[in-house]
Amino acid sequence: MASNALELPLHLTGMKLNLDPYGHLLRMLMPRALGIGFYDARGAPLWVADGYDGPDPLPLVQAALTRVPPATTGRIDGFGQDHEGAPAYVFRLRNNAGDVIAIVALLTRDGEDRPYSFVLSLVQPALECLQRELETRTNVDELTRDLESRDADLELLMRMAPDDPDSPQQGDELGVLVQTCVDHLGCLLGALVVPERNVAICKAPAGQKPRVELLTKLHRHLLNWANLQRRNLVINKIKARPVELPPFKILSTPVRHASGRVIGFLALFREQDGPSFEPRTERLVELLSRKSTAILQANFDTMTALLTRAAFESQVRAVIDARHETALDCVLYIDADRMHVVNDNFGMHIGDELIGKIAEVLRKKARPGALAARIAGDRFAVYLPDCKLEFAQQIGDMLRRQCAELTHTRVDGTVQVSISIGVAELPESKNSLAHGMANAELACKAAKDRGRDRVEIFQDADQSIMRRHTDVLVVQRLHEALEADRFVLYAQPVLSLGPDRVDPRFELLLRMVSETGEILPPEKFLSAAERYQMLPAIDNWVIKNALTILGAHADKLRACGMRFSINISGASIASEEFLEFLESSVKGCGLPPEILCFELTETSAISNLTRADRLMQRLRVLGCSFALDDFGTGLSSLAYLKALPVSILKIDGSFVRDAGTNQRTESMVRAIAQLAHTMGMETVAEFVETDELRIRMASLGVDFGQGFAMGRPTPLSEVLADLDLYGELAAQEG
Repeated sequence: MASNALELPLHLTGMKLNLDPYGHLLRMLMPRALGIGFYDARGAPLWVADGYDGPDPLPLVQAALTRVPPATTGRIDGFGQDHEGAPAYVFRLRNNAGDVIAIVALLTRDGEDRPYSFVLSLVQPALECLQRELETRTNVDELTRDLESRDADLELLMRMAPDDPDSPQQGDELGVLVQTCVDHLGCLLGALVVPERNVAICKAPAGQKPRVELLTKLHRHLLNWANLQRRNLVINKIKARPVELPPFKILSTPVRHASGRVIGFLALFREQDGPSFEPRTERLVELLSRKSTAILQANFDTMTALLTRAAFESQVRAVIDARHETALDCVLYIDADRMHVVNDNFGMHIGDELIGKIAEVLRKKARPGALAARIAGDRFAVYLPDCKLEFAQQIGDMLRRQCAELTHTRVDGTVQVSISIGVAELPESKNSLAHGMANAELACKAAKDRGRDRVEIFQDADQSIMRRHTDVLVVQRLHEALEADRFVLYAQPVLSLGPDRVDPRFELLLRMVSETGEILPPEKFLSAAERYQMLPAIDNWVIKNALTILGAHADKLRACGMRFSINISGASIASEEFLEFLESSVKGCGLPPEILCFELTETSAISNLTRADRLMQRLRVLGCSFALDDFGTGLSSLAYLKALPVSILKIDGSFVRDAGTNQRTESMVRAIAQLAHTMGMETVAEFVETDELRIRMASLGVDFGQGFAMGRPTPLSEVLADLDLYGELAAQEG
């Protein structure tokens, strides 16, 4: 049978059709017919009259399918001929498109030879009814298959949805997406290539080896097409073209960045004799390409194109879990040296540029199979699978030398960067990555302690590492304290240095309660909390508990005019979720917002100027005020005062302590006080520990003092227990 008959899309074999009435009708119209048979477009029998034992009609059916004339205006055509000594008549039934959907064969007795046109006129009404029945059934069958295909497409899209709990784990989302395309669409090969994300995934049907050479040969051409044409490429027929293409059908769709920029492609390959890529398939692959963009955005850092910390941890675990035998792995913890100095002196845009250059080194120079991530602002991690510790150290030293060559040239000089690296093995344990990362970080801290720009291997006996290990223990205690609610709030008074009475003010301070009940001051845990990114969690605890406790005394606090200051860390300022949490907490606590003042350190406010300003503006609308803590420690302070809605400047304690002995320091304090008054701000001197300093700060024009000479921190509960007394004093004053 000719190939054109095989390519006919309509296959009725297996359909449950009751064709007996049509067979009986033809028998009535031609009572002397020996045999009657109905066949589908592939020549398979649909219905054959019982009791026929004459010549086989199949050669006639094959001839009808082999020599199919072009479609005419009529929907029934055929021919008559002698078949093994007896007249035979064959009729082709066509659909509206002119495609053959069935063959009817009639074999008659010898001597009953009649013209084909005469026989057609006799049986045409019955054939037309049969034709309509078969076409209807065919349309229903095609519609069913189309709906089933669309259902499968929808199921695929739902399965790949990000909110689906059964969707693939993040560790291999992109690989699963490509594999799903290959399996669902019946492809020989699927590929996702995004060069700037270091992504090159190649998948074949299950049990088959991907034909990587095909992707190697074509990826540049497909990338060029995606970037230049910015539209899908569909090749269902290979024609002569300047670039020799393999004999495969190809569908390639661009992968775009959120900005619309083309960053890669998603391509599928089918065998040359396989089904063509249809428009519906194009649309489906376009949707999956957008899904790949969403995965890329979630898993890759925007600035550096390295993995995010979450994606890094997930992918490392996926590699470890998929391995059938034990192997030695290592991890590098990398910290850019003195990046805050670069940001402060040259601007954050220069710092970001150098961070990007470091990331480029890690992405291109790390060994094949390595996974690199940006885990925090200027900190990175590199996972080295199947790598011995000594070789990992060599890789780390190579990366360090490469980064030492990075520079940024300015008119006023050259900005250079260096990195410190810690190297550690991944232990054989349930949380091997977490333990390995912690050890590598300790080694990295040791590298910084020993002068920076060096590589250190984690060693248990190393004293510097042991000191850092103490921080890890503190962090563990912090986690336990947060879970067990083992913190307590203290309050330290902030008193006026002038003769006039001012409503009482307090700064809320945090203390941690140990397992034995010991009250631990902040210097015992805050530095470790900052290094291990725990300050946002601590800030949340302070705000939640402070507002709850104060809210229970809202009426009395309003009556006595008492004000409280609450500290906010720089890490919390950078969080959009924290802003929403703080705003909703202030609105729902029941306190008059004017009694609340939030303190931000000068350094954190300047480092997060945009977010700090947004935080202040939104809370200021509610009635809250803001203080700039540790003022004077940043060289750029004065430039930012007009941009931030600050009400209070808290002069750093280093200036206060030196005021009695250093004339220059006294001049700076006096200048800060004058500047603040000119801008309508109040000033607070920190660390006023003696009466001499209290008197000196007053003479320099400072409004308030805070320190042991003014009052020691006491539990907040004790301060609130005296609210009645404060209320009586306020009434007497009134």
